[in-house]
Amino acid sequence: MPDLTWNAFLISTGLVSLAEIGDKTMLLAIMLAAAWRRPLPILLGIFAATLANHAFAALAGSVLARFMDGDWVRWGVGVAFLGFAAWALIPDRFDEAPDQTEKTFAGVFWTTTAAFFLIEMGDKTQVATAMLAAQFQNLPLVVAGSTLGMMLVNGPAVLLGETAAKRLPLAWIRLAAAAGFAATGVWVLLAG
Repeated sequence: MPDLTWNAFLISTGLVSLAEIGDKTMLLAIMLAAAWRRPLPILLGIFAATLANHAFAALAGSVLARFMDGDWVRWGVGVAFLGFAAWALIPDRFDEAPDQTEKTFAGVFWTTTAAFFLIEMGDKTQVATAMLAAQFQNLPLVVAGSTLGMMLVNGPAVLLGETAAKRLPLAWIRLAAAAGFAATGVWVLLAG
C-alpha cells in the first residue's frame, strides 16, 4: 500500500485521467492533432497550459479550505465529487474548428497553450483539482497528479488523432469516471 502522502498524487492522477476521457479538452487535442499534425508542440502546449491551470486551481482550493471549518470542507468536497459524478455522465462536445495559425513550432505551441488554458477554465478537471487540493492540502502532489492525469489521456489523443475518438468506448469510460467521482465523494463524506 502506498504511503498516505502519495494518495494525493495517485487519486489526482486517476480521477483526472478518467474525467478527461471524452472531455472537451481531449476533443480539442484530437482536433489540433488532426489539423496541424505537429505532436511535439501540441503536447508541450497541453502540458504548459495544464500545469499553469491546475496550479491555479489547486492554490484556490487550498486557500478556500483554510478559511472553512473541517466539517464544511469535508461536506463541500464530498458533495462536489458527487456532483462531478453526475457531470461526468454528460458528454462534452467541441464544435469549433481551429484557427489557421501558422504551423511553426512556436505558433502551434502558443496557440495550443492558450486554447487549453482557456478551455480548461471551469472544466470538471480544473474544479476537481481544486477540490482535491482542498481535501489533501498537498499542492505539489495534487498538481503533479492532475497534470499527469491530463497528459495520460491527451498524449495518446494527440498521437493517435481522430482514430482514438472512433475506437474508445466513451460511454463506458464516462460511467467509470462517474463511479470514481461518486466513490471519492462517498469516501470523503464517510471517512471524514
